Amino acid sequence: MTGHRGKDKKPADRAPGEAERMPRKMYRAELLRLQAELVKLQEWVRAEGVRLIVVFEGRDAAGKGSTIKRVTEYLNPRVVKIAALPAPSERERSCWYFQRYVSHLPAGGEVVLFDRSWYNRAGIERVMGFCTKEEYGRFLRQCPIFERLLVEDGVLLRKYWFSVSDDEQERRFRARLDDPMRRWKLSTMDLYSITRWEDYSRAKDEMFVHTDIPEAPWYVVESTDKRRARLNMMAHLLSTIPSYEVERPPLELPPRPKPTGYLRAPRESQTFVPDHVAALLASRSGARG
Repeated sequence: MTGHRGKDKKPADRAPGEAERMPRKMYRAELLRLQAELVKLQEWVRAEGVRLIVVFEGRDAAGKGSTIKRVTEYLNPRVVKIAALPAPSERERSCWYFQRYVSHLPAGGEVVLFDRSWYNRAGIERVMGFCTKEEYGRFLRQCPIFERLLVEDGVLLRKYWFSVSDDEQERRFRARLDDPMRRWKLSTMDLYSITRWEDYSRAKDEMFVHTDIPEAPWYVVESTDKRRARLNMMAHLLSTIPSYEVERPPLELPPRPKPTGYLRAPRESQTFVPDHVAALLASRSGARG
């Protein structure tokens, strides 16, 4: 298993022009601070009945998933939801393209993070030929209208494109191939994307031309360094939303009532999970002896 994650590069190990990597201790401290601010943002969303959509797009292995994981780490899944839609069903293919996404839009007091979104049509579907030229052209015309309708209705929409170099993408793919804990992240389609790098670049550029609109602009996150990418994206999101800290009522534990004679059921009447940790400690003690 590869162990490249979490290691700080020495100055001599960095490529020419590569930014200095943030020290782990500084990264952890700032990550926790931003996560605390996201908790405050969540409470504001719930208190004010705000609808917030955050779109995460970018190359395969650009760091979208790991950023979403850090964003949601301390948030309430009933308030902040992740929409990561699978390939459309036959029924969904016969519907209006945006219809399957509409059902995942937030209600008041909710946040939805789209781990890939309706922009699949402008990316993988366009490059791999999964949609027709007519469907693609219709998407480019309708998408700005669709997003303007959301914004005009009061939805807060933020769109982030995670940008990574071809060399860094290949390095991450190779690391995943050698890591049984992360190999599930790779698909044949992901690996094939290496051979279509320029096609994806052209598709992304054309997508930006049509959908980088004033009402819902694209924000590009440089994600060669995942630590910087996560912090930069989180800090930017917080800076674009005029929230305030919601004052929460103080909570106190009530006094425990006096016993009324309840007796716990006999231990042997229940099936307990085996004590796996005890076996580990015993084997450790045996190895030492």
